[in-house]
Amino acid sequence: MAEKLFDAQEYLHRILLSRIYDLVKVTPLQRLDSLSSRLGVNVQLKREDLQAIHSFKLRGAYNKIRELPEAQLKSGVITASAGNHAQGVALSCQKLGARAVIVMPTTTPDLKVDAVRRFGAEVVLYGDSFDEAYGYAMQLSRKKGLTMIPPFDDPEVIVGQGTIAHELIGQCDHIDTIFVQIGGGGLASGIAVYIKALVPEIKVVGVEAEGSASMKAALKAGKPVDIGYVSHFADGVAVSKAGTETFRILSKYLDDIVTCTNDEICAAMKDIFDDTRAIAEPSGALSLAGLKKYVREHNCKDGNYIAILSGANVKFHTLRTVAERCDVGEMTEGILSVEIPEVQGSFLEFCRTLGSRTVTEFSYRLSDPQRARVFASVELTEGKKELSEISKSLKKKGYLVTDLTDDAIAKDHVRYMVGGHPRQKISEKLFLFEFPATSNALVRFLETLGDSYSISLFHFRITGLEFCSVLCGFDVTGKEDGVMDFIRKVGYPATEVTSNSTYQQFLR
Repeated sequence: MAEKLFDAQEYLHRILLSRIYDLVKVTPLQRLDSLSSRLGVNVQLKREDLQAIHSFKLRGAYNKIRELPEAQLKSGVITASAGNHAQGVALSCQKLGARAVIVMPTTTPDLKVDAVRRFGAEVVLYGDSFDEAYGYAMQLSRKKGLTMIPPFDDPEVIVGQGTIAHELIGQCDHIDTIFVQIGGGGLASGIAVYIKALVPEIKVVGVEAEGSASMKAALKAGKPVDIGYVSHFADGVAVSKAGTETFRILSKYLDDIVTCTNDEICAAMKDIFDDTRAIAEPSGALSLAGLKKYVREHNCKDGNYIAILSGANVKFHTLRTVAERCDVGEMTEGILSVEIPEVQGSFLEFCRTLGSRTVTEFSYRLSDPQRARVFASVELTEGKKELSEISKSLKKKGYLVTDLTDDAIAKDHVRYMVGGHPRQKISEKLFLFEFPATSNALVRFLETLGDSYSISLFHFRITGLEFCSVLCGFDVTGKEDGVMDFIRKVGYPATEVTSNSTYQQFLR
């Protein structure tokens, strides 16, 4: 981060005088008609997906690089990024005729690597994670005299992102609340410091993904803290520690902070597509997910509520997951585990109990001669209240019912494995791993495992993300004490989930 810090007036001054519009577009503010009608407020979307790199990151990168002294610009710049910041730096340097070196993790999809190279940057692939790539970039910066361009925790980067707020003030006569996604906090900082310096009555609400809420943790602790493992579904905001300068700004100027689930993000992606036909990336739709949640929880009526569509660099295969999860995020689908008698006609009786409601998924495998455990999804029109009523009606009929709607393991893994039970009694421990999406990740895992333990259960699906969620069971009969040593040796993030109720019901 730059040594010199700005106060609010200096940020305001620099945002107003920012000279980025020879490369950056003034993006439109678009009303979401269908969603506005549904929520009862005026919802508008700032279309940063229409920038040349399909992301707001161009603003901060370009402002930072063009403000460098001539000698530093001539020597070249470097950054570490697996995403939109890399493209922003590459295109900015192409515009200014400067050398750009981008260090990207080896797990970065070819789509993103190729996009950076198309802008003329030198790509260095290093390490399996962002932290490894960033550490190597710092080494190269010192060794080769290249200036590091931070992705968010830098005043000039924050100034560039703050130009969005300047445009919003000119595009909407009266704004009630602006919702901004937070990863490291650069975008939210730029918008918040400008708005509060100029029109302090406008609320600025930050939105984080539940699996990477590092700014919320920082605000609670009173300083930036490393929250450790973060979810990479919304990879654009997958930051484990908030920035120092962004924390300083947001702790003073942010009005509120909202966290959203992956399902709620998927539902917001669908809303954006339905109203605009634009396909947002998960982090790009995060602010709209927060807007919807905030409006409903606070019973907001009327007024102008703005969300930032921050980016649209989504890998196509990710949309499979989005399509499967968006209805759950909007609570138009509920997922249940139901135990029914193992007799002919039970499925028919189950459907009759549901009445006119549509069964959207039904999975079953013969396992026990007396009882059957089924995995069922049901269409909803009244959300959680209706799902609760369905559960009650099923229980009255004597069914054993478990609501799995919020169970990530059920949705990501077990629904594709229903009915598999070990034929012999074993002592089994179940773990949820996060594998990097590389060709050698599985081989490395198996080589580390060796003959230590037998794998008793295994499931993963390619989702288009840079990391894969992997469910793995081990037969630890007679050697339970050593399993955690193996987990640490593997080195992939892992959580034990042996007690998960879905696993216990369907796969134990």
